[in-house]
Amino acid sequence: MTDAPFPNRIDRIEEILLGVAERQAATQQQLNELANNVDRVLSRSAILDDVLLELRDSHEQHQRNFEEHQRNFEEHQRNFEEHQRTTNAALQSLESILLQLIRNNPT
Repeated sequence: MTDAPFPNRIDRIEEILLGVAERQAATQQQLNELANNVDRVLSRSAILDDVLLELRDSHEQHQRNFEEHQRNFEEHQRNFEEHQRTTNAALQSLESILLQLIRNNPT
């Protein structure tokens, strides 16, 4: 009679150990999946960091280009206005010369 509980205890311990082993295997699988997810997230994060750096560099280059184009436009605008003033002055001079010629040469 004293031997009967002993095998039941061993069976129970074996059941507990099997349950622990199954939970351990499931936990290990979850840890592996988590590690894979972390690796994917970190890889994507590194890619996004690179993309952000490229975007920042590109934006800065576009900003410099825009500022240069803006300066060029302003310079061309000043040149155009100066050209317009000199053209208008030349036209006024020609008009004055033409009027003098008309006055001095009555037909």
